[in-house]
Order: sequence, then structure tokens, then C-alpha cells
Amino acid sequence: MSQEQEQTQEQNGADYKLVRGLTRGLTLLNALNRCNGGARIMELAQITGLHRTTIRRLLETLQVEGYVRRSESDDSYRLTLKVRELSEGFRDEQWVSQYAAPLLGQLLQDVVWPTDLSTLDVDAMVIRETTHRFSRLSFHRSMIGRRLPLLLTAAGRAYFANCPDAERDSLIHLLASRDTPEAKLARDPEYIEALVRRTRQAGYGSNFRDWGEEGRIAAIALPIRSAQRVLGCLNLVYIADAMTIEEAARRYLPAMQRVVDIIERRVSNDS
Repeated sequence: MSQEQEQTQEQNGADYKLVRGLTRGLTLLNALNRCNGGARIMELAQITGLHRTTIRRLLETLQVEGYVRRSESDDSYRLTLKVRELSEGFRDEQWVSQYAAPLLGQLLQDVVWPTDLSTLDVDAMVIRETTHRFSRLSFHRSMIGRRLPLLLTAAGRAYFANCPDAERDSLIHLLASRDTPEAKLARDPEYIEALVRRTRQAGYGSNFRDWGEEGRIAAIALPIRSAQRVLGCLNLVYIADAMTIEEAARRYLPAMQRVVDIIERRVSNDS
């Protein structure tokens, strides 16, 4: 296709096909990032669900480009310092420690139940800050870095339903390509449509025993916005037997919304 044809297609709003190679490469980089000490091809295949031949080909490409190096001693692969170039200028994480962390401590005094602040990491929400270790009602302590499924948790649903349409379409393609419990849901247009509609109508994301890994919990979550984007989500976690989602929303959403408003206002003033 010529450059002129590409420009015409873009102007007409035509959709481009998902670049599977890029998606797989990003998946692999994400997996290596979680394997701090490096990983062999077999381990990466188990983590990502990609075929070993595909992983080898991707690793060779990333190695040539300087983002990955291979250890001669044990045949493991690890990221190089060059990957830091990919995050230059990326400032979204700064507001977590600068604005949100102190506010979560204040919020704990009002809601008692633990709250988390999470941001998107490729295909899941990752907890960046939390009051689990301080809340007397918490049944978890080590939560920083935990990944929350987009379609099964309150924070994930709040982000998914409120992010721009183009971003949500990309997330659907990515989730549908995986071999996870979410993949089947991502391939169900009716489920996706109902999830987005329900979350937007309610004004918050929710999870009531929906996440099999945490079957006894419930949660409500609010998106944190900046312009047309969603920076992250604030969620409150509680034992499902304690109250319904509606009761939790009535009791705690006002205090949560005040924190979200402050964060959004401060981020906006610094933009």
C-alpha cells in the first residue's frame, strides 16, 4: 500500500488489523519485567502462553535491537537498561506517590475498610499504593504489585468501562488472544456491552464474589481521569458477607469521590 493510500485510509477512519507480532513482543517484555532475575524460553512460554519458537524469534529481535540480553552461563534472557528509554517522559506514576498515597491514609480514617490505588499495566490493573497493611479490617497485607483482572474486578471494570473507545477495543483484542478465564468473556460482545453499560450507569465499577481467586470479597471502584484518559482507579475492598454493593456505594462512595476529585484537580493543575 502506498503512503498516499495509507493516508486516505486513515482519513476515512478505516480500521487497521491488530499487529499480532507487536502484541506478542509487548507481552514478552512485560513477562521479562516480572522475572527480575531473568528467565529461560521454557519459563517464558509458561508465563505468556506463547509457543517457544515464537518466543525465540521475538527474543532474537529484541536482542538485536538492544532491549534484551542473553546470559551465556544459563541461557536465560533479561532486560537491558535500554528499556528505560521506553518510559522516558512517562509521568503517570508520579501522581501515585505525590498525591494519592497521603490521601489514602486520610481516607482510611473515614472508611476503615482497605483501599487500593491501581494503574493499567498492559492487560491488568496493578496495585501501586494501598492501605491494606494499616486497616484493621484487612485480610491481606502484601498487596503492592498485585495484578487485578480487567473484566473480573471492580478496579478493572471501572477502568475498562471508562477508558477511550479505541483503547478499550485494543484491550478486548489483547484479552481475547490470551488463554485466561477473561479470554472467553472478552470474546463475548454481549457481555462486554452489558458490563460497560452497567458500570457507566452506576458510575462506579463493582465486584461481588466475581473474582474466583478472591471469592469472599466484594469491591467498589472509581476511575481517576485526566482529560479524555483514565489514569487509574481507586477501589475499596470489603468482605462480601458484610453488605451489598449498593450499601457499600451508599456508605463509602462520597468519601472516595472526594479523594478522586482532589487527585484529578492536582494532576490537572500540574499538566
